[in-house]
Amino acid sequence: MASVYAQIEQKLLKAFSPTHLEVKDESYMHSSGPQAESHFKVTIVTSSFDGKRLLQRHREVNKVLANELRDRIHALALHTYTDSEWQNLSNQIPESPRCMGGSKLVD
Repeated sequence: MASVYAQIEQKLLKAFSPTHLEVKDESYMHSSGPQAESHFKVTIVTSSFDGKRLLQRHREVNKVLANELRDRIHALALHTYTDSEWQNLSNQIPESPRCMGGSKLVD
């Protein structure tokens, strides 16, 4: 069985034919640990998103990854762009916030 990372990447490549795709496993930033494959950040750039609002884009990605979201993924950060939006951003991906952990005390 392929890793969750590989499943995400393969499904998104097939569904959207992106010009840019970055799948980042951010489980190491969370209490679940680096081997958990439970927290991911996806940056995807595709002409498939032309004329679509952010919510529509996220719904499309969530539909493609429905099985993984149901069974394996605890958190999925999505950064969805058209080609022109991506160029205007100078290819800079927003940083993910540090996890506060549901069971950790906040100072």
